[in-house]
Amino acid sequence: MKKIFAIAWKDIRVRFTNRTELLFFLILPLGFTFILGGLSFSSGEGDPGLALLVVDEDASARSAEFVTVLDRSESVRVEVLPRAEAEQRFEDESLAALLLIPTGFEQALLSGQPADLELRKAPNDLNALALEQSVRAAAGSAGRAVGIANASLAEAEQLRPFADPAERLAYFDAGLAQAQQQLDSAPVRLQVTQPAIPSDSNGYDPGAQASTGQMVTWVFIPLLGTSEMFAFERARGTLRRLLSTPTRSATFLLGAISGQLVLAIVQMALLLGFGAWVMHINLGSSPAGLVVSLLAFALAAVALGTTLGAFTKTESQAGGLSIMLGMSMALLGGCWLPLELFPGAVRTAVHILPTTWIMQALTDLTMRGQGLVEILPEAGVLFGFAAVFFVIGIWRFRYE
Repeated sequence: MKKIFAIAWKDIRVRFTNRTELLFFLILPLGFTFILGGLSFSSGEGDPGLALLVVDEDASARSAEFVTVLDRSESVRVEVLPRAEAEQRFEDESLAALLLIPTGFEQALLSGQPADLELRKAPNDLNALALEQSVRAAAGSAGRAVGIANASLAEAEQLRPFADPAERLAYFDAGLAQAQQQLDSAPVRLQVTQPAIPSDSNGYDPGAQASTGQMVTWVFIPLLGTSEMFAFERARGTLRRLLSTPTRSATFLLGAISGQLVLAIVQMALLLGFGAWVMHINLGSSPAGLVVSLLAFALAAVALGTTLGAFTKTESQAGGLSIMLGMSMALLGGCWLPLELFPGAVRTAVHILPTTWIMQALTDLTMRGQGLVEILPEAGVLFGFAAVFFVIGIWRFRYE
């Protein structure tokens, strides 16, 4: 046991000989977690919606009604401004969209002709696309009411001509108000149902996705780097000299693996603690489930690193392969983006990766309110990965 502890402590000290290791062990992971997790809270509770600048050059009752319909959307915050001020703000503040309601808007509606609108959008801006959809929806809603009012007006004129334009406009206004009222009170023909969500779960949480995903990424790559440590020992002959003493290869492997596991556990505790206490991210209600899933993941990752160390020949080869595989598996495993955004074939194929299973377990714990029993299948798969990789790595282990 003393030999195992000594080997583990030696590896830990060697790893942190270079002060820059702290940058990758703690500083960068915390920074990425804070930045990506913080971005996810930008549209949280109390968000007044996306700002849409509106210039109403028509200044008519119809244009005012259209702005009112547009402002009813919970995702849009309408700001009506003079044209010069609106254009200046659109340029200076890099806002997503600017809507111009031109002169003649009401006249076009009253005559039954299409009314033109000018929407200026910031290029390559997703918010601009969302605002465009909101404008289209508002135009469709207002257009239906205007179409009904115009149809009623045409029928009325066939029955009895109006005495003057004022009477005609008053009839149109009354018909428009009644049509809008009927549309607003129309029965719902589409019912949307959602599966029941546990009381202790808030559904999808982008902050939890960012925190757990970054934690898995920054822990996974160094654990794969166990292969680089083996290559380093072989290249310098220290591994051969160590095994020439009364130290068995099993003792060396246990010491080396234990040292990496301890560092991984400390790193995971620090990153998740930062997410929970500083960013107030929900880590679920099952500490036991969290511990078991993280332990299974750490074992699977260090076992994969042991296997890579058995096949790689040089330190640079092991380091490059660890980073490449770590980044690729993190991306495809759902650490950076939810797996639901990937095509179905990809979602099926990535189940061969340990990162997929740990992210599925962490998602079940943090967002679906599940516990230890529910994540046992994912933990079992990760323990299976660990067993297979350890068998291959130990079988292929060599000290030269």
